Amino acid sequence: MFSFLRPYIFNLDPEKAHKLAISSLKYNLLPESLFKVENEEILSINLFGKSIKNPIGLAAGFDKSAEVYNQMFKIGFGFVEVGTVTPNKQYGNPKPRVFRLEKDSALINRLGFNNDGSDLVKKRIENNLPKSLLGINIGPNKATKDMSQDFLSCAETFFPLGDYITINISSPNTEGLRDFHKKEVLKELLIKINQIREKSSFRKSFLLKISPDLNEKNIDEIINLILEYKIDGIILTNTTDRNRDNLLSNNSIETGGLSGKPLRSLSTKLIKRFYKDLKGKASIIGVGGIDSGKSAFEKIAAGATALQLYTGMVYGGPMVIKEIKKDLIKILNEQGFRNIKEAIGSYS
Repeated sequence: MFSFLRPYIFNLDPEKAHKLAISSLKYNLLPESLFKVENEEILSINLFGKSIKNPIGLAAGFDKSAEVYNQMFKIGFGFVEVGTVTPNKQYGNPKPRVFRLEKDSALINRLGFNNDGSDLVKKRIENNLPKSLLGINIGPNKATKDMSQDFLSCAETFFPLGDYITINISSPNTEGLRDFHKKEVLKELLIKINQIREKSSFRKSFLLKISPDLNEKNIDEIINLILEYKIDGIILTNTTDRNRDNLLSNNSIETGGLSGKPLRSLSTKLIKRFYKDLKGKASIIGVGGIDSGKSAFEKIAAGATALQLYTGMVYGGPMVIKEIKKDLIKILNEQGFRNIKEAIGSYS
């Protein structure tokens, strides 16, 4: 059905198409049985203290304001990350701000954290409890005077609700945000984040989502900080504002974060790098260019415990999750792995 509808969907502005997708999912019409696969139990993993059916997650950016996360579990995702959520509702950057690069199976966006704000998102989650692992991606408002305080405000709001909180320091579309990759700036933030965790009477996980556009010094410093401050996981990676040289689509000239297939090898290399130095002390979630079982397995074998996709679903439709699961199971069987856990880091 998606193959039939795709030309019509792709004639729409990308944001209008996205709004249509969110609205359609709210009707909850598709039967869960449509997305089941045989032998999915070999894909089951434990992630941040919760057992989930498979390691394929929905990346932040699709369900920005926590409207359809339970519907996304229904179509086959093992976990979902909502957001990026900011303390106050904001419109984001001026339109147009999302661009398809069809020849490259990619997107460029400069959305700027458009979302309904933490109060409304909190109410939605409280009134519609998640049916599987839910992550909440947080960030600062564009007009804030103190980005660190915005992170802390959202962390305190969502710490009781999410299975994990992702501190998004990596979007290229909010001025000054990537300064948090600097050692001293990030260190100060992580100290404060840990204070929130320590004064709580329950244990939830904190993750960092970082940029793919880092140098070796940045990488070494971030790895050391993750270990020192016991950050539970890292998402590799957000979009890139580089890597444009070999793109074929006219929209490649647009500014913003590039996602999809052009990010595939860049993020996989970073996964291998972090897996080698983290030595299992923090989980890695691999993102970037996942659109098939083969591209998913590459990241698992490089060291990712779990995966996230978004752009792959834009081009492949909702059934792409089912196809990825089927192909992953086939690859695991062919290579002699009894389950997905055995394959983690097998190529590193």
